[in-house]
Amino acid sequence: MKSDVETTAAAVLADITEMLRELLEEYGLEDADITMETKFHDDLELESIDLVTLSGHLRERYGERINFATFIADRDLEEIIALTVGELVDFVVEALR
Repeated sequence: MKSDVETTAAAVLADITEMLRELLEEYGLEDADITMETKFHDDLELESIDLVTLSGHLRERYGERINFATFIADRDLEEIIALTVGELVDFVVEALR
């Protein structure tokens, strides 16, 4: 696990981008442009099972402090569908502080 000093938004974005590229590879979309504004559903076409897989990768990488279920628990379906990579990056950075 990285130290808090290393856990910048840029580092977390790079980690999440790598995780997403692995997920997208099975759909032939590993070259998709991934930025803080990228939407999981609209831009990357991820399904709920993909988010479960991503959640597992996040927990493996960062430990128990990263709980994806907690991250989405207070959101309604439209908010979950509209989630951006940047929102997840911000959540991870905050949770690791």
